[in-house]
Amino acid sequence: MKIPSMTRTPGALRPPFPAIRWIVAAALMTVTAVACDVHSPVGPGEIASMTLTPAQTTMGISSTQQLVARAFDAEGKEISISGSGANSSAQWDMVNGGGTVDGAGMFRAGTAIGTFTNTVRVSMGGKEAFASFTVVAGPAAAIVVTPNPDSVGVGMTRQFVATAVDAGGNPVPVTPTWTVVSGGGTINSSSGMFTAGTTAGTFSNTVRASSGSLSGFATVTVRPGPSVSLAVSPNPHAMPANGVQQFTAMAMDASGNTSPVTATWTVVNGGGAINSASGVFTAGTAAGTFTGTVRAASGSLSGTATVTVIGAPAVTITVTPNPVTLGTRGTQQFNATAVDALGNAVAISPVWSVVHGGGSINASSGMFTAGDSTGTFVNTVRATSGSLSGTATVNVTTSSSPPPPPPPGIFGSAAPNGIMAGTQVTCITNGLISADVSISPGSTITGYPPCVITGTRNLANALAAQMQMDLTKAYNTLAGLPCPPANAIVADLGGTTKPAGVYCSATGIGVTGTLTLDGGGNPNAEFVFQAGSSLTTAGNIVLINEAQAKNVYWQVGSSATIGTASKWQGNIVALTSITLVDTATLIGRALARNGAVSLGTSNTITLP
Repeated sequence: MKIPSMTRTPGALRPPFPAIRWIVAAALMTVTAVACDVHSPVGPGEIASMTLTPAQTTMGISSTQQLVARAFDAEGKEISISGSGANSSAQWDMVNGGGTVDGAGMFRAGTAIGTFTNTVRVSMGGKEAFASFTVVAGPAAAIVVTPNPDSVGVGMTRQFVATAVDAGGNPVPVTPTWTVVSGGGTINSSSGMFTAGTTAGTFSNTVRASSGSLSGFATVTVRPGPSVSLAVSPNPHAMPANGVQQFTAMAMDASGNTSPVTATWTVVNGGGAINSASGVFTAGTAAGTFTGTVRAASGSLSGTATVTVIGAPAVTITVTPNPVTLGTRGTQQFNATAVDALGNAVAISPVWSVVHGGGSINASSGMFTAGDSTGTFVNTVRATSGSLSGTATVNVTTSSSPPPPPPPGIFGSAAPNGIMAGTQVTCITNGLISADVSISPGSTITGYPPCVITGTRNLANALAAQMQMDLTKAYNTLAGLPCPPANAIVADLGGTTKPAGVYCSATGIGVTGTLTLDGGGNPNAEFVFQAGSSLTTAGNIVLINEAQAKNVYWQVGSSATIGTASKWQGNIVALTSITLVDTATLIGRALARNGAVSLGTSNTITLP
């Protein structure tokens, strides 16, 4: 650009040269500025680009990172990002998730892990910059055990798995230690393999996985194993006549764990009736104990319960024998039987007294001794229980006639035998027979040893056959002895005392407790008990006043069972069979005509 020359007018003042130079320079600067504005898109001080620092960061969930934004002009000079107009404050926002950012550039990671590219954006003056983040899982915050809850059969196994997660629920690697804290089974401490125990039930939070200060738990329900039996309850159960009781059945596994079962109900040994579907039992009117009578069945399994029907309150007491005739100073055992309104026997323990003379009586046992005065003493023997009483009349005469005793040497050739049988003799273990053993017409003998016989064995030989014939004669002789009506057995003999004599029952004889036989000072006193069917014991025989076991005879019309631990005395002569249950002892003989003699464990037989 050419500047025109200047001509000084004559007479005019000549300006100083420096001032002229400044004026010219200003004009040149104006022209130059106009020219520059045409060729540069961004003037000095305007934003040409932006950056974010850090541009790429890896961080844990929920953690924070301060971002720094910077702005630059076209010449690369940094420009403050705060101010007004073209240099107004930067704007922050999120583009691709991964967290949040505030207006000051503070980024907070979210709970989702992953890489979030160019997710934070800062913009200003039409320019923008981006930052990327990789969000990784944070420290473990919880341990989760699976499966939870779980159900495992008795003795079965289950693999448990532990997963650690951070606060956002993201998985974190973990190697836990396994324990069982509330029962139910055992677990491998390193693998997490659980083995259920033998007890069924629900064991809350019992499986624990631990790592450092963190633990996770799982609840286990142990199911019963396969059913092997049915348990019926209540068992045993006592109830009144005509009473009602709900019975239930539970299936039981080999470890004793129970579970509900639908059963079919029946009554198998009397005592009442039962609803086949519901198990509601209604007792009958006959009192007694009905062993294993309530039966529940499910498939091939069954179980039973025993019911004792208790009679109604007693309404009458009957004293027997009545009347009775005794010689002076003779003795008589009286018995009292109470019955309810339905005729069922009711157990009582009466108090005995003599109210009209004729002799004296033992207040507890009912043993009466006639006096020296003869005559008829009406209703003189009285048995009292509560408000009830019964009486019997005694005729005292000048002499008494005891029943004839069995003939001497009644067993003949069979006398040396502690056991005789028609078919076989068996013994389980630890039995001791201190006498001979004979069998005819059979010959089978088992269990010897380990059981011991100290005498001679006669098995199906001529002597054994003769012994059986002598035994048959003895049996018929004992069965044919006359039994006074007063000596009829009407109740269990346990708890009573009997003098010498013949006593009889058209059916069975039961002895529960202690039966005392009183010899009255006579070592030859004979006692004969005739049972029309069976002899069943759960008690002992006690001999007093010179009574001896060799003079006691039990004639049994079918079979005899000497119960567990019974201490028995006397000669048992049975038509069919004789059984000694475990630990029962016999001072006497076990002589069976047609059947077997069976011993259990630890029985002894000693000749009287």
